[in-house]
Amino acid sequence: MNKDDNTLYLLTGAAGFLGSNICRQLIERGARVRAFILKGDPAIRFVLEEAELFAGNLCNAEDVNRFFDVPEGTRTICIHCASMVTVNPDFSQKLIDVNVGGTENIINACLSHKSNDKLLYISSTGAIPETPKGTKIREIRQFDQDKVVGWYSKSKAIATQKVLDSVRTKGLNACVVHPTGIMGPGDFAVGMTTGAIIQICNGELPVGMAGSFNLVDVRDLADGCIAAADKGRTGECYILGNEEITFKEMCRILQKDLGCKGPRFFLPLGIAKLIAGQMEKKAKKSGKKPIMTTFSVYNLERNNAFDYSKAQNELGYVTRPCAETLHDEAKWLREEGKIGNAS
Repeated sequence: MNKDDNTLYLLTGAAGFLGSNICRQLIERGARVRAFILKGDPAIRFVLEEAELFAGNLCNAEDVNRFFDVPEGTRTICIHCASMVTVNPDFSQKLIDVNVGGTENIINACLSHKSNDKLLYISSTGAIPETPKGTKIREIRQFDQDKVVGWYSKSKAIATQKVLDSVRTKGLNACVVHPTGIMGPGDFAVGMTTGAIIQICNGELPVGMAGSFNLVDVRDLADGCIAAADKGRTGECYILGNEEITFKEMCRILQKDLGCKGPRFFLPLGIAKLIAGQMEKKAKKSGKKPIMTTFSVYNLERNNAFDYSKAQNELGYVTRPCAETLHDEAKWLREEGKIGNAS
């Protein structure tokens, strides 16, 4: 990073798992950061005190414009990390308002403030259409919401295309990164992957499922995002992924490392899908959330192999092995009292 003292990083989603890691790494590298957080967000405590805090709502264009207001002579680089994440595949207007409308507000602010030098939009690999098993999914140049599954992925596809359209038609200096799944120490909100790790480590998951993930250490993702903000080419997209790992392999790594009890057997995905469908029907009648959904089974069943060589070659992106990340996350979870000693 060779930015001068006049450069200010404008970071949205700074209180989230990935955003807080980006914020920390930027500050550790001597950068100045203005952190956009949602008004009243209790996760504000995860933002380093060295960052300049800005409370607002991404869906409010006035708030976003004020976020971009800087003293004369200051240059800004915006890292748009904020996003509403959900594993519910159904349509949600709030999801569209935040992920699409909020991104539109960021784009407009970048274009209207001459002090802004660049926008990095953090999208998702979910925005990229799946290719057949046995092939690696690569970056694309045109995004279509109808070619991806679930409204979270659709919202990210729509927003990504809006960023690229603004590059092509309005001269916006922007690039995009597509992270795969996120894991690692410091997940205080306990996302789905961390929740599964806790269950495995505590022996609370007697039955697992077949299928695979693509998971990247949050520390490596943060480093890749900063590299894209600094070096990513205008109008280009970069996948930030890792090597595919099966659910069974993840369980075995944790069992070997911690000596914990893992699942006794793993359901074939076809059977898991049938069980999930039955759980969803019962959940509709009871009003409770199902333990397993057909969409969660789909995410294990789908092609999770991604080609991230472009980010390696152009950004210097590197990612540590899953075993190292799982070890570090388990150590952190034990320190936090979320998992017990192996029996």
